[in-house]
Amino acid sequence: MSDHFKSGFVNIFGAPNAGKSTLLNLLLGEKLVITSPKVQTTRHRILGILSEPNYQIVFSDTPGIIEPKYKLHTKMMMQVKSAIEDADVAILMHDIYHPIEDFQMVTDTLKLKVPAILLLNKIDTIKDKASIETTVNLYKEKYPKWEILPISARTKENTELILPLILKMLPEGFAFYPDDSISDRSERFFVAEMIREQIYSLYDEEIPYHAAVLVQAFEEKTTLNVIKADIIVSRETQKMILLGKGGSMIKQLGINSRTAIEEWLQKKVHLELFVKVRPKWRDNDNYLREYGYV
Repeated sequence: MSDHFKSGFVNIFGAPNAGKSTLLNLLLGEKLVITSPKVQTTRHRILGILSEPNYQIVFSDTPGIIEPKYKLHTKMMMQVKSAIEDADVAILMHDIYHPIEDFQMVTDTLKLKVPAILLLNKIDTIKDKASIETTVNLYKEKYPKWEILPISARTKENTELILPLILKMLPEGFAFYPDDSISDRSERFFVAEMIREQIYSLYDEEIPYHAAVLVQAFEEKTTLNVIKADIIVSRETQKMILLGKGGSMIKQLGINSRTAIEEWLQKKVHLELFVKVRPKWRDNDNYLREYGYV
C-alpha cells in the first residue's frame, strides 16, 4: 500500500432512468446491478467496491429520485437520503436532452454539501456537437463549483475521464472492505435481483412494478445450486399474466433467469419459481420488511 492511499464513498444520484446502474457496472468493469429501459428498476441502495493498490472506492447506486406514491417509494427515497449522508463525493446523472429545470428537483432533494461531478448522459443521442457544448456551459454557469462532464454510459464516450476526477476529490484514508469484495450484498440478493431483471424484460405494463422477488432457499450442492424463489404480486390477474397461457410465460422467465444466474455464479442451477399474491404489498410495512425494503 502506498503512503497516499485514498478511499471513500462515491454515491450516484439522479432521476429514474438517467443511466446510474449502467454507469456503476461500467466503473466496476463488471455487471453488478440490474438495468432496464423501464424506470424505477433500482429499488435498493447497492454498494459496488473497486479496489486498486492505491485506492478503494465504494460506489453506491441509488434508486431514482421520485415523488413517493407508495410506502415502497418512501423506503426507496430513505435509501437515497442515507446515501447523501455518507457520501465523500457525489456523482449526479442527468439526461443531457432533458431540461435543466427537471434537474432542479434532484438538486433540491439532495442539498449536497460534498464535492460533486455532474455527468450529462446520453450524448450519443445528440447529433449536433455544438449544442452539447452550449448545454454544458449552461450547467457550468448554474453549478460553478461542480465538475461537469458530457458522457454516454452506453457507448462509453468520455467515461474514461470519470475515475481521474473522482480520485482528485477522494480523501486519503484506509480500505473499508477486503480487496476481493465486490459488494456488501449476498449472493441471494443478487439472484433475486436477476430474476427481477428478467421480469422487467419479459413483461409489460404494471407487472414489473407490482412484482417483488424473495429467494426462499439457496442450497449449494457439489454439482449444482438449488434455488427456490417466490415472485410476489398484488393481484390475482397479475399472477395469471406472470404464469401465462398454460404456464408458458413463467417457464420462459425460469429459463431466462436460470441462464443469467448460471453465468453469474459460474455454476449449474436448478431454479424453481412460485407466484404468490399479496394484496397491497407495496404499502404494507411487514411485507416490505420481509422482502428486504427496510
